[in-house]
Amino acid sequence: MAKSDSLQPCQFRMLSLKKIILVALIGFGAWNYYTENRDSTPNPTPRTSGIAEIRREAPVQNFQTSFRCDGRQHCSQMTSRAEAEFFIRNCPNTKMDGDRDGIPCENDSRF
Repeated sequence: MAKSDSLQPCQFRMLSLKKIILVALIGFGAWNYYTENRDSTPNPTPRTSGIAEIRREAPVQNFQTSFRCDGRQHCSQMTSRAEAEFFIRNCPNTKMDGDRDGIPCENDSRF
């Protein structure tokens, strides 16, 4: 082989280094694309076993309660769980259901 056909050790290392850098850049670009677009993809609908899910909800109460909206907003201002439930359903600006699941004062040990 002629000298022009063979690669010198230094040239061979440079080609290997260029390949490593290219692969790293492609990997970084793919990771960046993935992390920016993973939040915009819709979540798949969870599958159920085919049996209808039974949700336990509080029965509808048709009687008049003695509670009224008076500006209270926090669990520490409530005297019962029923009162807190009335407030989150009927009164504006309450701060008793942090995870918005419809159950107020979940961490309050008084109720």
